[in-house]
Amino acid sequence: MAEQLTLNQFVVGSSPARGTNFMRKIALLFAGQGSQIVGMGKDLAAHSPAARVLAERADEILGVDLSRICFEGPTEELTRTEFAQPGIYLVSWMALAALREAVPQFEFQGAAGLSLGEFTALSVAGTMSFEQGLRLVRARGIFMQEACEATRGGMAAILGLDEVATRAICEESGVTLANLNCPGQIVVSGASDRIPRAVALALERGARKAVSLTVAGAYHSPLMASAQPRLGAELEKITLTEPAVPVIGNVSATPHCGPRSIVERLVEQVVSPVRWEDSIRWFLQEGFHSFVELGPGNALSGFQKRIDKSAEMLRVSDVESLNAAVQTLADVQSIS
Repeated sequence: MAEQLTLNQFVVGSSPARGTNFMRKIALLFAGQGSQIVGMGKDLAAHSPAARVLAERADEILGVDLSRICFEGPTEELTRTEFAQPGIYLVSWMALAALREAVPQFEFQGAAGLSLGEFTALSVAGTMSFEQGLRLVRARGIFMQEACEATRGGMAAILGLDEVATRAICEESGVTLANLNCPGQIVVSGASDRIPRAVALALERGARKAVSLTVAGAYHSPLMASAQPRLGAELEKITLTEPAVPVIGNVSATPHCGPRSIVERLVEQVVSPVRWEDSIRWFLQEGFHSFVELGPGNALSGFQKRIDKSAEMLRVSDVESLNAAVQTLADVQSIS
């Protein structure tokens, strides 16, 4: 228990830093599945003792060489949902741990995560421990992998159409909205034999691009429903607490409110659209203009440019981006 508390105290920063608020109100953003890449987290573990401790602890908790899979692959193993989800969760935590180690006074005032990343955001905000979150996302990954294998689902990205037009396409083709990422980028999900019809309709109606995605199944659609009761049962085993900072839920695009609501929203999220653009707009309306993307990839930074180019955006996914973020924070501190 003492080790668990130490990990959380090191990573979670929940109150505005007194006299050291580097930019403005800062929100942390955490990646979702699909951002995994072989080698993720390896240089962070070599560079940062705090990140390395998390990697070693994750292997102990799960009883598998999760860090090896992240650092060395192979790709086929890492892309399995049961490893991709806890792997991304782990590397996201490692990125934040390395940042806090380099900038001890760094604080954040809000958090959000894309799909899987919502669990990471809740854990770093203190709703659950690192250990609890890791076990939870591993279980979630297994449940979703089994749902994928039991159904024949697919997804497609549609670029250049708005939500109204895309909803009409969904209704006609029998698919559903899965991700509302940013202006002009929406992902749809459903039975694999219906995805081509959605793609064709999108192109007919002026989409700049519409393509089927290489995915294991129809995430964030009713085809994932078998994972919901099992995830709910796992969540009931955990005593959740109120997050120390606002954490924006994917389903509502508003802050989570209370442990019971958190459980319900996380279960609902499995079959519901991720309202990412609306989530970011909540932060902007509340005076957040600085964001830090943590974890593998840079998809969230790309979405941010389409939502609000004026927002300050930092990213930590490896040592190079960590050093750049630390330098930016140091430069802002020196003139504030």
